[in-house]
Amino acid sequence: MDGHVAPVRLDDGARETLMRRAIAEASGARFRSRPNPWVGAVIVCADGSIHAGSTLAPGQSHAEIVAIDTAHRAGADTRGAHLVVTLEPCSHTGRTGPCTEAIIAAGIASVTVGIEDPDHRVAGGGIAQLRAAGIDVTLGTLASDVSAQLAPYLHHRRTGRPFVVAKMACTLDWRTVAPGGRRWITGETARREVHRLRAESDAIVVGAGTIRADDPQLTVRDADGESPRRVVLTSSPLPVDARVHPCLEWNGDPAELLHSLGADGALQVLLEGGARTVTEFHDAGLVDRWVLHVAPVVCGDDTAPGLFSGAPRDDVGPGAAPQRCQMVSHRVLDGDVELIFEPIREGTVTA
Repeated sequence: MDGHVAPVRLDDGARETLMRRAIAEASGARFRSRPNPWVGAVIVCADGSIHAGSTLAPGQSHAEIVAIDTAHRAGADTRGAHLVVTLEPCSHTGRTGPCTEAIIAAGIASVTVGIEDPDHRVAGGGIAQLRAAGIDVTLGTLASDVSAQLAPYLHHRRTGRPFVVAKMACTLDWRTVAPGGRRWITGETARREVHRLRAESDAIVVGAGTIRADDPQLTVRDADGESPRRVVLTSSPLPVDARVHPCLEWNGDPAELLHSLGADGALQVLLEGGARTVTEFHDAGLVDRWVLHVAPVVCGDDTAPGLFSGAPRDDVGPGAAPQRCQMVSHRVLDGDVELIFEPIREGTVTA
C-alpha cells in the first residue's frame, strides 16, 4: 500500500446521497446500540468502492470503525477516502477507543458530519481533532434529518431526561374506550405499531388504574427488540399477581422519575397511561411527542373517559397553558389514522 493516493472529492449532491444511506444504516442500529446513539457511516474509497456500517452493541465498535473494518476486509485502501457519518465522531475513551484516532490512522482525507454530538465529552472536540490532523471536515449535511432520527439521544444529552412519547388510542369523538365494551379501539396494524414504539423505548410508564383495569403485560411481542423496563405510577402496592411484574412502582414527582431514568441511561420513555397519567405529564411540560391512533368509530358516550382528565389549571407547569403543537407526520394504518405531533416550545423550529 505504498505510494500517493489522490483524495476522494465529493460535491454537495454526492454528500447528501451518501448521508441518506448513512441514515438508513443507522436506523437498523437503534435496537442494539442504546444507550449509545444509533449512528450510520459510509466510506468512499479512492478506487470508487463504497463500504458502510452502523453502531454495534455497547462496548463494541461504533459506526465509523465498522465501516473502516468493512472496507479493509474487502481489500480496499482507505487512504484518501471520504467518510460520511451521521453524528460527530467521538474523541474520548469510553468502552471503546476514540473514533477520531481510528479515522486518522486509516488515512481518511475528508469527513462529512451530519450534526455535532452534544455529549459534553465530545461537543465539537471530535471535529476539532480531525481538523487538527489535516482532515477536511464538512458539518451540517442533512442535519435536520439526522436530528430527527436521533431526537431521543439529543434530548437526553441536553436535558438529562429521556424523550417522552405519549401514545394514546381514541375514537372519532376523542374517547379512550371502545363502544360496546370491545377491548380494542384500534386494529391490528396500529397495535403492532405500539409494540414497535415499545421496542424503541427504554422504559414504559402507566398509571395504576391501567394495571387494575386491563392487567397488561406491557412487553414487546409483535416487533423486534427487547421489552422496556416497566414503571407504574401508584400510591399503593399493586396486586402481587399483576402481569406487569417485575416493575418499578413509583409514587412521586414525574420529573424526578424522568431524571432517575435518564441517569440510568434511558433515552426514551413511552407513556401509555390513561387520561390522568397523561395529564400529569402534560401539565408538567414533560411530553416531547404525541402519538395519537384515531379509530374510525364513534363511542357515542359523553361520560366515557377522554384523552385528558380534570379541568384546566393555571397553577402548574409549562404544559398547563394551551399548548400549540406542530404535526410531524400522519398516515393511515389499515383504517386507523396515526397523528404525530410535537409541542412548539421556545427555540423550536417549525416547518
